[in-house]
Amino acid sequence: MTLTVSIVTLLASVCGVARAAGAHPNIVLILADDLGYGDLSCYNAQSKVPTPRIDRLAREGMRFTDAHSPSTVCTPTRYSLLTGQMPFRAGRVPVFTGAGGPCLIREEQLTLPRMLRNRGYATAMTGKWHVGLSFFDAEGQPVTRGDLDSVKRIDFTRAIPDAPIHRGFDRFFGTACCPGTDHLYAFIVGDRIPVPPARLLDKSKLPKHPYANDNRPGMIAPDYDIEEVDMVFLQKSKEFLAEHVKRQPAKPFFLYHATSAVHLPSFAAAQFRGKTEAGPHGDFIHELDFIVGELLDTLERLGVADDTLVMLSSDNGPEVTSVARMRADYGHDGARPWRGMKRDDWEGGHRVPFIVRWPGRVRPGSTSAQTVSLTDVMATCAAVCGATLPAGAAPDSCNLLPVLLHGDGTRPARDYTVQQALAVFSIRQGPWKYLDHRGSGGNNYDSPELRAFALPDTAPGAPGQLYNLDDDPGETTNLYFNHPGIVAELKGLLDRWKSSAKP
Repeated sequence: MTLTVSIVTLLASVCGVARAAGAHPNIVLILADDLGYGDLSCYNAQSKVPTPRIDRLAREGMRFTDAHSPSTVCTPTRYSLLTGQMPFRAGRVPVFTGAGGPCLIREEQLTLPRMLRNRGYATAMTGKWHVGLSFFDAEGQPVTRGDLDSVKRIDFTRAIPDAPIHRGFDRFFGTACCPGTDHLYAFIVGDRIPVPPARLLDKSKLPKHPYANDNRPGMIAPDYDIEEVDMVFLQKSKEFLAEHVKRQPAKPFFLYHATSAVHLPSFAAAQFRGKTEAGPHGDFIHELDFIVGELLDTLERLGVADDTLVMLSSDNGPEVTSVARMRADYGHDGARPWRGMKRDDWEGGHRVPFIVRWPGRVRPGSTSAQTVSLTDVMATCAAVCGATLPAGAAPDSCNLLPVLLHGDGTRPARDYTVQQALAVFSIRQGPWKYLDHRGSGGNNYDSPELRAFALPDTAPGAPGQLYNLDDDPGETTNLYFNHPGIVAELKGLLDRWKSSAKP
């Protein structure tokens, strides 16, 4: 398979999509869960967790230093990654648990895997879905809540009509929501749960430590081991890769591998426990590094590594407990050097690692400081495979292919970037970041766990926040009253975007 991709006809618009010539590269997208910018030593020299394989991936590709998840929590980000549009456009986007649904992605909506399948790709997903699924009870009535009682009502003989295989994936092996956290502990294959949950989860047999207290009570299947779930996901992805290369070597593939790691509870598989000097959560991060390395090694063993574009990122910043306890217990800061963490609209809530390797196309060891969003994956993949996105599809996705091929010498991929933290928003343009709200937008910094991390309010009475990230990357000094013109300009731009984005 050749990697020759013509960029002669790249559109000149900021978010344009290219037409590409020649055969298409394979694409592997690895999405970690709650992995912080500071959790990786290639982003944080003071990290206390060894991540040699991810560090090597960065050396072999491009490391983005100003990449952002569309939201500061999981479900909205995953929706945006798969559709190229901000979650606000879908209306209210909950964070699903257990049997929550229905799927947020409409049946007719163009998705990343559907676009790639239309271009001749075999598409597969392994891991955490978390964009909503429709389950039914014995009478055929929808089970729309995600709690334990709702899970007990599910008739597992019935198919799931809006599973990933109905949204563009040829095959799916994974879970409805967070594999180690939510009320439904069972594997989905295609659009069914072949081994249904048969008993209540017995938490007394699970590890006990400060990073273990995130299990919701639930029903668990006999073949489901919470501590080994990522190893099962890894095996399924490796099986897909080997099977595909053997049976259809000329057909490009797209693999979306969404890990449980490193979402709490931090239950590393047996082979990783005690392997770091950073406790259970450090072991879990180390397991993630192993998973990434195994996927890369599999591509190498199958002889397709040089024909494969690999992307690695996270759905949002690191979780509150892991940040607070890791700072205190091990001197490790998963949010370093940013203010805030998961759920917050400050940088720590949504500035995430983003690494892209594409042998022969992306310069090894390169770095980009361009501001980008995970919504941009869809338009970028469209450019890579020569797809033309139809009008209205992926409206918040910008093409990063020129950046990947030529670095930061190209024009900025984005004019501005919007972030969504729960029900509030911020907007970034150049060095200026405007938050259209007071406070974090997410976590309560008056709580005992976070009080030590609260910073003084430097603009009491201001209804919003303005920071110059070039001068103040830690968002310590609110310049709202110092630059009223910039506040008005950015707030106006955000309001116009919100008005145009209403569903």
